[in-house]
Amino acid sequence: MEPEPSKTRRWIWPIVIAGLILAASHRPDVASTGMEGGDKVVHFAIYGLLATLVCRLGTGWRAAVWAFLATAAFGATDEWHQSFIPGRSTELADWLADVLGAAVAVVLYTRWRQYRQWLETPIPFFGSGRKSMRHVVDRRSP
Repeated sequence: MEPEPSKTRRWIWPIVIAGLILAASHRPDVASTGMEGGDKVVHFAIYGLLATLVCRLGTGWRAAVWAFLATAAFGATDEWHQSFIPGRSTELADWLADVLGAAVAVVLYTRWRQYRQWLETPIPFFGSGRKSMRHVVDRRSP
């Protein structure tokens, strides 16, 4: 059985995704998906990912509620932040897509065991550092 990553390491991906969201929000122009409402799909997906990553930091329903509330609050502050960026605007519909994406992701992660197990399964080559890479190299050797 693989050792669980340290609590500090588990914060890396939520921080990276939040940083990417802020970087994209700070740009005066963002590429369009080319379809009506496509930006709402992007909001739904990226905030769902962020909520899942935050939900993984704890266990139980309290962690799930905290993940949802933190992600919804982050989405609200991000929309507010966009109001100060020339060429950007604040939309309630964007925030609603953020909240809905976070809610669906948290419910899926906490209630659907097989989905959660699939998400938590390490990728052999990337999952556990040197040990996994050594295992791949050893397989190729005669």
